[in-house]
Amino acid sequence: MAHSTERRNAANREAFGRLCAAEPVLTDVRPAIDVVPGMTRETILTSGPPLAWGDYVGGQRDAVIGGALFEGLADTREDADARLAAGEIKVGGCHDYKCIGSLAGIYTASMPVFVVENRAGANTAFCNMYEGTNPRRLNYGVYDDGVRERLLFVNDVIAPVIGEAVRRAGGIPLKPIMKRALHMGDELHSRNTAASLLFARELFPAMLDQTATRREAVEKTLKALTEDHYFFLRLSMAAAKATADHAHGVEGSSMVTAMAFNCRGFAIRVSGLGDAWFEGPHADVQAKLFEGHSEDEITWMGGESIIAETVGLGGFAQACAFPLQQYQGGTARAMVERNEELYAITIGENPDFHIPFLGYRGTPTGIDVFRVLETRITPAMDIGVAGRDGGQIGAGVVRAPLPCFEAAADAYDTRYSGG
Repeated sequence: MAHSTERRNAANREAFGRLCAAEPVLTDVRPAIDVVPGMTRETILTSGPPLAWGDYVGGQRDAVIGGALFEGLADTREDADARLAAGEIKVGGCHDYKCIGSLAGIYTASMPVFVVENRAGANTAFCNMYEGTNPRRLNYGVYDDGVRERLLFVNDVIAPVIGEAVRRAGGIPLKPIMKRALHMGDELHSRNTAASLLFARELFPAMLDQTATRREAVEKTLKALTEDHYFFLRLSMAAAKATADHAHGVEGSSMVTAMAFNCRGFAIRVSGLGDAWFEGPHADVQAKLFEGHSEDEITWMGGESIIAETVGLGGFAQACAFPLQQYQGGTARAMVERNEELYAITIGENPDFHIPFLGYRGTPTGIDVFRVLETRITPAMDIGVAGRDGGQIGAGVVRAPLPCFEAAADAYDTRYSGG
């Protein structure tokens, strides 16, 4: 029996309702091996639809090798490559482990992760921690002595202090922080200035309680929380992952619940189509590059932070964040126009995330595969831009490629209409 438009719309309303009902709460910070289901010492997680080891290229391949070296799974790059090829070191997709990856998204067993529980359901999501202000980071395809030192600093100093503070506080609800940050100039993807400071404020009492026993570590952690205002991005990602997963698996829904890059292309997942990825080419990017870099350096090495856009944030809340002009280029007018057109491809307006400039209208939320195809308007996403030699070289806006949505629509018709 054909799946009618009415039945699809009803399923989409259910998925949208679940998306908006989620209540993500940060409950802990622990090493990935201790809390991520299925994680082993020999497992490395990376962004996007999983590939055979031989298909990973460029910065994403370098980042996985760097993860193996950091975790002590190999002694040299050549040794790591051989062990990965032999399957002695396993590469997994972040999403398959309830994790979410920034750029290359590398997770290893010892890395601390934010544990975010959806109090409106029974699902949990994880995200690893921000590596710091240096543009040369593991998630941007770089592994050297400096990267290693910064990762160990996160493991040994920042994570224990924040983890203890979160446990003493009894958990930190994230949606109230996110709602307020949107009214203070953030869009919670490429701009997290207000959210980072609001989060630090929530932790202050529980962090001050630790100064008697580890004052220096607390001071260093406070600096890391506030020095460049990007710390909250990983919490925004984990909150969005917990939110989107709550809406996944609704039979008959054509709502997108994940978008991701790997080094080979772009892909989406759909609520009513299981865990299949629908893949397409790389997205088009409009970027503002850091001084000394040029467009021929731009490369792709993965990325799942665009989970923010699936829940009505990031590119879907650009009109909240006019200061992004300085970071990723464009104009305030272009941000508003881009934001307004996205209402045509979404199921509804978010009841919690509002855009002050648009009269506190709810952000466009819940991307519908069929509305994308009908309008030919594709999702706009805010991203950091990676360079072919590793590291971040800029920031910008990308548009999702249409073939992903065409493939998803074909799969939907086959499953629900017998087409």
